[in-house]
Amino acid sequence: MEHFDLLIVGAGLSGIGAGCHMLARCPGRTFSILEGRDRSGGTWDLFRYPGARSDSDMYTLGYAFRPWQQANAIAEGPAILHYLRETAAAHGVDRKIRYEHRVTKASWSSRDARWVLEVTRGREHEPVAMSCNFLFLCAGYYRYDAGYTPAFAGIERFGGRVVHPQFWTDDIAWQGKRVVVIGSGATAMTLVPALAGEAAHVTMVQRSPTWVIARPTEDPMARGLRGLLPRRVVHAIVRWKQVLLGLYVFNLCRRHPERAKQLLLSRVRRALGGAADVEQHFQPRYNPWEQRLCLLPDGDLFREIRAGHVSLVTDEIESFTETGLALRSGKTVPADLVVTATGLELQAFGGIALDIDGRPVVPAGTFNYKGVMFSDVPNFASCFGYSNASWTLKADLVCGYVCRLLNYMRRHRFVQCTPRIGAAAPAALPWIDFSSGYFQRALDRFPKQGTQAPWRLNQNYLRDLLALRFGRIEDNVMQFRAATPGQP
Repeated sequence: MEHFDLLIVGAGLSGIGAGCHMLARCPGRTFSILEGRDRSGGTWDLFRYPGARSDSDMYTLGYAFRPWQQANAIAEGPAILHYLRETAAAHGVDRKIRYEHRVTKASWSSRDARWVLEVTRGREHEPVAMSCNFLFLCAGYYRYDAGYTPAFAGIERFGGRVVHPQFWTDDIAWQGKRVVVIGSGATAMTLVPALAGEAAHVTMVQRSPTWVIARPTEDPMARGLRGLLPRRVVHAIVRWKQVLLGLYVFNLCRRHPERAKQLLLSRVRRALGGAADVEQHFQPRYNPWEQRLCLLPDGDLFREIRAGHVSLVTDEIESFTETGLALRSGKTVPADLVVTATGLELQAFGGIALDIDGRPVVPAGTFNYKGVMFSDVPNFASCFGYSNASWTLKADLVCGYVCRLLNYMRRHRFVQCTPRIGAAAPAALPWIDFSSGYFQRALDRFPKQGTQAPWRLNQNYLRDLLALRFGRIEDNVMQFRAATPGQP
């Protein structure tokens, strides 16, 4: 059985970042990255629908150790994918990736202080066993093989094509057609302007509105500083500006929701200039940042609405018909192509079955520890980014913490580290304090969080920076075990 010091699951944004951190901070350790698909890039290789782009600025979505070099702060999917693969090649991480290696189960042995992984390899799904001292999950939080689509009545009667954006293919034609996009989240907000240029007309059908904010594709501060300061200095300044601005906006929305509502709505009114009913189509029932704000680069959705290329319908779908949609209000929407941008299917621990000495680990029965590990699960970490900011801000901190932890264990000759919940379990809170449908549907399958550190899942970069980069490794919660005679 092939053995490693560390195995990383997933070769997307988090996994590539983890590999770079390992090579830089833990030299001499053996590790490999197991990727279930035949290509790297994760989400940015999977999502190929028109207009796929970042919904965070690239100064924070890019890695801290390899600054984004292009002028645009909001990048399209292919450019992000190129950046990830270029980063992997530049740091030698691409040579560590093993493609078509799907981890189905991981079993911890306390006697041997190691994980044994059941892996299927290649298109023939050949069973392979591998082992490691530490398992680092970087597989994201949603299923790649399934998206979420509600059970629409009469969908089988529709004479056109129905497609979920997660499974977009090159043969999908929208040019000159009447397109309906169902949804109001980030995917819908991205797709609608991208399709509007060539479609006969695009109608976005939403059950309820989403809070939106327009931002310039190119950051004005970066543009102003670029000719005055070195590129790395500009990147650092703009990165911190974006971090602090994001925290300010999030806290404003949570602490002063009515003020935030008026600010957001006033910007929408100004951008639309009367081209749509703002209260009906852009004023949600929930407060700002109870769900993620949708970013509109250069206000592209507003531009297409003003031009008459896009219509908004806020209503509930009664059923599909042969020629489109019948709505609860009695109205109909004609369509040749329907795109169901209706959400993701989430899964805990990448869908991998875990057990400890033969006892199954139920994700919902564990508590988050520092946003990195889980109560009573030894030598196991998972990378889960922010829901209110760039994923990579948290990923960089998590990867750095895992490297610190591994180096601490080596210095002290420990073979096992386990965050112990103890007899007095903290009061349980949901994993994520978000009302978004795709989170709510899956909360009972995810770990819990507590009310206080280290069981609290921070949605705050500054707090995590202090806890993960500068906080103590040994904190009376994390328990360590030295090797017993005969153990490596």
